[in-house]
Amino acid sequence: MNEGRADRTTPKTAMDRMPLAPRPCAIAATMELIGDRWSMLVIRELSYEVHRFDKIAGYIGVSRDILTARLRKLEEVGVIERRQYSERPPRFEYHLTQAGEELRPLLLSLFEWGSKWAVEEPASELLHDCGHVLELEHRCRHCGGEVDQAAVAMRARSHTQTT
Repeated sequence: MNEGRADRTTPKTAMDRMPLAPRPCAIAATMELIGDRWSMLVIRELSYEVHRFDKIAGYIGVSRDILTARLRKLEEVGVIERRQYSERPPRFEYHLTQAGEELRPLLLSLFEWGSKWAVEEPASELLHDCGHVLELEHRCRHCGGEVDQAAVAMRARSHTQTT
């Protein structure tokens, strides 16, 4: 082999040199916590200020046992909290925590995407308080630049231990 020429099988980038394995990923971790249909619909209803079990069940069309399981899981992972509103009989409302509230931009993005790609005719639209139909625009908080594929790069975070 000629040492002056690069071997055609030589990896060209850092990604090429990485072994194929499941990628540690915040998206995958998020989907593990809230990624099923019923959990997202519960979060949707809570963001619409629907807090009581029967109303949530009615609006998302889910069985009581599935809803109970999703509410417990969302509470366990810190996305929602239960608040007692009646002692006799004991009754609870469900509310988004700060972590749950921070899912609102995701819900808005899913709503916009679904209105464009998942349904033939959207049943509703979101209006901004300026009076216009909401159209999301993703921008970098630091520079104001548009967020698109060309503007975003992923880098691995280094985790150094302190002694």
